[in-house]
Amino acid sequence: MKQQITLRYFLEFAYNGTHYHGWQVQPNATTVQETLTNAISTLLRQPIELVGAGRTDAGVHAKQMYAHFDYEQAIDIPVLVQKMNSFLPIDIVVYNIHPVDTEAHARFDATARTYEYHMHLFKDAFCDDLSFYHFKPLNVELMNEAAKILFEYEDFECFSKTHTDVFTFNCTIYTAHWELKENNKLIFTISANRFLRNMVRAIVGTLISVGLEKINLAEFRKIIESKNRGKAGFSVPGKGLFLTKVTYPYL
Repeated sequence: MKQQITLRYFLEFAYNGTHYHGWQVQPNATTVQETLTNAISTLLRQPIELVGAGRTDAGVHAKQMYAHFDYEQAIDIPVLVQKMNSFLPIDIVVYNIHPVDTEAHARFDATARTYEYHMHLFKDAFCDDLSFYHFKPLNVELMNEAAKILFEYEDFECFSKTHTDVFTFNCTIYTAHWELKENNKLIFTISANRFLRNMVRAIVGTLISVGLEKINLAEFRKIIESKNRGKAGFSVPGKGLFLTKVTYPYL
């Protein structure tokens, strides 16, 4: 009897998270994972389990996201990509499917993740769904000075959602900077080996407090050292947050 060989694939996709309650499957809520799983299981005519590179909160978007799955046959990749994009709603798009080693893991093998937070500084009727409107003047230069302080630390418990099931609050941040574009668009880019739940949104909210000159650089440093979420700033809305890149050594 011929032995069945299981093959592993990485699904590369993007989504507008406005109408989803985050990535991860949960009861009584529509999620990206559930929607994608239903689509690929229907098209491959068997139950498929998708394991994501991470999870995004309600309303958060992804310009590049990965999930792995196993299947017992070689896949005609262009055909399945086309079928999935025809089957899926308009706010989820599949870019590619990558054959990988059977031990490859979408979550644990990622070496870096990059996020952008989008803000607009003047009222704009056409970008409010994907950007946070902040009308008060901000000292962007000071915000960038504060962002550099992040490189001095590894423990970011002060920016983590409380009561999470993590073993460590340590993260290595590779990049963190603000960029003003077209006079009205302000984008914060941050990359790290891993992120805690709500971490980027809490960092952005705290840096906004720096930009409003409500706290100074020394106080920003003390907030990080406090390891206390209550000391940090507010959590900005999810609608301005985008996962933009997930990095693997083999893709």
